[in-house]
Amino acid sequence: MTVTVETLEKLERKITLTLPADVIQNEVTRRLKDVARKVKMDGFRPGKVPLNVVAQQYGYSVHYEVMNDKVGEAFSMAANEAKLRVAGQPKITEKEGAPEGQIAFDAVFEVYPEVKLGDLSTAEIEKASTEVSDAAIDRTLDILRKQRRTFAQRAQDQAAVDGDRVTIDFAGKIDGEAFEGGKAEAFQFIVGDGQMLKEFEDAVRGMKSGESKTFPLAFPADYHGKDVAGKTADFLVTVNKIEAAHLPEVDGALAKSLGIAEGTVEGLRADIKKNLEREVKFRLQARNKQAAMDALAAKAELDLPKSVVQAELERLVEGARADLKQRGVKDADKAPIPDDLFRPQAERRVRLGLVVAELVREKALQAKPEQIKAHIEELSASYEKPADVVRWYTGDNRRMAEVEAIVIENNVTEYVLAQAKVTEKSIDFDELMGQS
Repeated sequence: MTVTVETLEKLERKITLTLPADVIQNEVTRRLKDVARKVKMDGFRPGKVPLNVVAQQYGYSVHYEVMNDKVGEAFSMAANEAKLRVAGQPKITEKEGAPEGQIAFDAVFEVYPEVKLGDLSTAEIEKASTEVSDAAIDRTLDILRKQRRTFAQRAQDQAAVDGDRVTIDFAGKIDGEAFEGGKAEAFQFIVGDGQMLKEFEDAVRGMKSGESKTFPLAFPADYHGKDVAGKTADFLVTVNKIEAAHLPEVDGALAKSLGIAEGTVEGLRADIKKNLEREVKFRLQARNKQAAMDALAAKAELDLPKSVVQAELERLVEGARADLKQRGVKDADKAPIPDDLFRPQAERRVRLGLVVAELVREKALQAKPEQIKAHIEELSASYEKPADVVRWYTGDNRRMAEVEAIVIENNVTEYVLAQAKVTEKSIDFDELMGQS
C-alpha cells in the first residue's frame, strides 16, 4: 500500500490510498467460501453449493463489505502512520486511472485543530456570590406552608379573594362559537396563584358563591393554544363554591411534619438554610463556570472542524425533535427545524469542548478519584437515604462518566478563575434563583 497526504484547506486533508486488486479479490473469494459452507439453497446439500452460484447471489454484498473493510483498515493505518488526529468520518471515493493491478481511493477528511489557549491573565471575569438571608428563609417557609394549606368553605355572602380556592363552571365562545378547551364544570383553581390568565382571575375575584358573570378575555398572541391565540373570547363563569385557605402556624408541629426530629422552629429554619445554601452553591458554581468557560473560549485561537460541528448540530436537532415528541407534537420527527437555529450553539459546544480538552491535557486537570467521590457525596447529601443515592451513581458507568465530566469542568473553572482578573460581585438571592 502506498500513501500520499495532501492539505486541501485549513483542517481538510486528502489521503490517496492504493491497494493491490488481488488483496481485495482474495478476501472476497475467502468470504464467499465461508458463505458457501454455511448457506442453504434449494437443490443443493448444505456445504455443497458451487462457488459461482454463491457468487451470483452474494458476490455484490460481499465485495462491498470487503471494500469497506479493507479501505477502512488502510485509511486507519495511513492516518496513524502520518500521525493525523482524524475528526469525523472520511469521505472515501474510488479514483480513476490507477496503475494496472491496483485500486486507488481518495479519502477526504478533517483533522482536529491545533488549539492556542491564549493568555488567561488578561481575561476579566465577574464572579458572583450570594448570601442566604432571613427573608429568603421566610419565603421558603411560606412556600412550605402553602403546600400544606387546608381549605374551609366560606359563607354564601363572602366574596372570593386572593388565596381562596374557587370551584367554577365556565364556557367560552369566540364569535358565538364554542372552541376546544373553552368549557369546564367543577373546575378548581387558587385565586391569585397565576394558574389562570390575569383577565380570568380578575373576573372571578370579588364574585360570591352562586353568582354568574359574562366577561371578555383576550388570549395573548403567544398563547399555547394556537386556535385561540390572539383572539378574544366571551366567557360565562358561575362560581359554585369558595373556600378560604388556612396556612399552618410556624411551630413545632410544622417542624416535625417537615422531618425535623427535635421539632423546633430554630431547627426548621436551620435545615431550610442548609438546603438553600446547598442550592445556592450549585447555582453559583454553574453561573461562575459559565463566565469562566466564556473567558477561556474567547481567549483561545482555533479552527473548527466542520464535520464535528455538523455532528453536534444533528444531535441538537434530534434533541429538539425528541422534546417536541415528548410534548405531544404530531409528526415531531418530520418537523422542519432549520440548522441555523442551533448552529451558534453547536459551534460554541465544539469550540469549548476542544479548548477545555487542551487545557485539561496541558495543565493535568483530570478528575481525581477523591474529587469524584466527594462530588457524589455532596449530591447525595440532600436525600433521605444518601447511601442509596451514592450506590445509584457508582453502580452505573454512564452516570459516573457524567460526574467525572462535571468535576473536570469544576477543575477547569477553578484554574481559569485563579489565572484571570476576577471581580467579586454580590447578587441578590432572588436574582440567582430566578425569582421575580
